[in-house]
Amino acid sequence: MSAEPSSLPAATPRMVVRGALALELAPGTQPGRAALRQAEAGMLAGFVGRGLAALSADAASMDLVLAGAHYDPAEMLRPGWPLHRRLEELHARAPQGDGGPRVIAFGADADGTVPAPLRAELELHGGPLRVVPFLLVGAAPVATAVAATYEHALLERGMADAETALAAQDAFDARIEHARYLTAYDLAAMMALQYRHVGLGGLWPLIETALLAPGEDAWLDAPPEPLLRYRGGHVDVADFDRDAWRRRYAGDERDDGRLDRRFDVFRARQRQLLAILKVHGLDVRTVPCAGAQDPRALLG
Repeated sequence: MSAEPSSLPAATPRMVVRGALALELAPGTQPGRAALRQAEAGMLAGFVGRGLAALSADAASMDLVLAGAHYDPAEMLRPGWPLHRRLEELHARAPQGDGGPRVIAFGADADGTVPAPLRAELELHGGPLRVVPFLLVGAAPVATAVAATYEHALLERGMADAETALAAQDAFDARIEHARYLTAYDLAAMMALQYRHVGLGGLWPLIETALLAPGEDAWLDAPPEPLLRYRGGHVDVADFDRDAWRRRYAGDERDDGRLDRRFDVFRARQRQLLAILKVHGLDVRTVPCAGAQDPRALLG
């Protein structure tokens, strides 16, 4: 991976390294707390900063910015990296201090409320993996070196130490089986593997393109899957009526009952894929496909 330029203007060029503390929960459990108070978030950030510095000494010279809340991985893996973008914005507003590296944490307010831009989506709670986003910010040469180190170190040695894992477990009132550090790209690779394991591998290239190469195109064009195209920051989906679907997908099938059942299965699959795309923050647009029209041409 590589460090990336900060999306915010600065007098001195700054680079950012996006990452997360990934919390693998015990089966059938969920954290009792969605977010940490400010002091608790600061304590966890201190542990995270120590762990990241142990993996790359250069990280100790960079600012660390941490969100004191946990999220579904899909909330982090969205075009434009909105959670990390918000951390960048908050970092830019933080006091400069004495000019040395800072550890900055953002938690809930006195009422336990998390500001809206950092509030996790309740409907995405329930998964076995939660992520606590962090951002390292520093001068370009240092950030580039840290990113290069993490590209290899986190895969091999990224497990958080027991003290950090226990601190996260106590702070979030969770049963945590494993806690490890991941770059944003490590998390994307992990999710790509999981999607393949559950039969969603064909969808991942659209999500990955939106994340890493948003100006490029990507297709899902693999019958019996729905026909989808990512381009220009959104996904077009071919919305087939029954006759158009039959011409593309049904082959020589002529039994009306079986055709109806297969079409229902197709529509259910399409709804599933579109729901996943929306969870990843992608705008989805339907393109009616009927008659003798070429669906690829309509999406082109």
